[in-house]
Amino acid sequence: MTIPSHVKDMLNRIRARFFDSPLHERMVPSDAEFTTLRPVRKATQASVDKYWTRLANTTGAADRNAIADPLTMAMPEQFNANIENFIGTVKLPVGIIGPLRINGLNAHGDYHVPMATTEAALVASYARGAYAATKSGGISTAILYEGVIRTPAFVLENLLNAGLFVEWVVSQVETLKAAAESTTGHGKLVSLEPVIDNNVVFLICRYTTGDAAGQNMVTIATNALCDDIAARCPVALKAWYIEGNFSGDKKASFLGLVTGRGRKVSASVTLKADVVTRSLGTTVQDMLDYGQVANLGAHLSGQLGAQAHYANGLAALYIATGQDAACVAESAMGITRMEARGDDLFCSVTMPNILVGSVGGGTSLPSQSAGLNILGLKGAGHGAALAEVVAATCLCGEISIVAAIAAGHFTRAHENLARHR
Repeated sequence: MTIPSHVKDMLNRIRARFFDSPLHERMVPSDAEFTTLRPVRKATQASVDKYWTRLANTTGAADRNAIADPLTMAMPEQFNANIENFIGTVKLPVGIIGPLRINGLNAHGDYHVPMATTEAALVASYARGAYAATKSGGISTAILYEGVIRTPAFVLENLLNAGLFVEWVVSQVETLKAAAESTTGHGKLVSLEPVIDNNVVFLICRYTTGDAAGQNMVTIATNALCDDIAARCPVALKAWYIEGNFSGDKKASFLGLVTGRGRKVSASVTLKADVVTRSLGTTVQDMLDYGQVANLGAHLSGQLGAQAHYANGLAALYIATGQDAACVAESAMGITRMEARGDDLFCSVTMPNILVGSVGGGTSLPSQSAGLNILGLKGAGHGAALAEVVAATCLCGEISIVAAIAAGHFTRAHENLARHR
């Protein structure tokens, strides 16, 4: 058996460091004394001052005003619902794309979309896709399915008891639904599906969550449901856990790809051939040819779905509008399709895990509230429209990156906009 040379080189580098006495000593566990940070849940000017004094004394941090700037510190308490141990805010560059024309069931009109990112060329790329889509009549969007899931796990004595447990749960669905919904005025339990693995039972609890993303909402509701089960179930439980790591919360999963978690949205546009040529600098056939290779690469590498870079658009839009950025891990799954329609190019995305809200979470923070106001989608009644805007924005990114790579412009664009600007 032959060991690749790069593996041997890596082992030699590790060995050289391992036997270097100073480095070895650095890795020995230390019992040195330390003073922990006193946790603060409700921020005040005094609590922020105390933290920054400590940072200055222990780390030499001298750029306080870059984080604890006067605008932020005018009302530190406005951040209490969103963070602990508050020391200020981080500013990210925000760009704008649009108008992006959306002809959707919920989002309808021309939108200017804010995107927060430190990656040069990203906003320019999405703006180009938005221009091509709008020039071709706009993007059609629709929510296909909705439901945020939480999957508690119950440990029973054996397989027989697991079956008896599921039988009891099925008989109590309406009572359990009432227990869950008693915790919220907006969440509705729409399905309860048991999954048995021998003596462990997972319950897939799926909720609609109104205009909120609903992560906390469904957790609290499911906890009430589980408390009711633990109090009344005649089958003895050895243990139960509020989340059995089955739901796909903040991680990519086959369950999320197939059944969705959050809002499942599909968006499409048929790009006119002359728009592809004039606005995107390539041809329909060249985009189709590259799309075929990219689709093969997705399958061979084991992607969950097949797409180019949903995460870019999702992260930028989630941060700009106060969404939970960690949900990009599950939202960035789905299918991008490109097909010839006569001389034109049909492009679509179907994204089963868009987790966004127009209320709750970080949507009320100053900058994020302003981002939603740019879209005209802040507050109650706009959650579904926001999800459709997210999918349409991701479609713009798919169109632009496929065109750039097909035309051989991808590297040049990044050099011009990121490295040489």
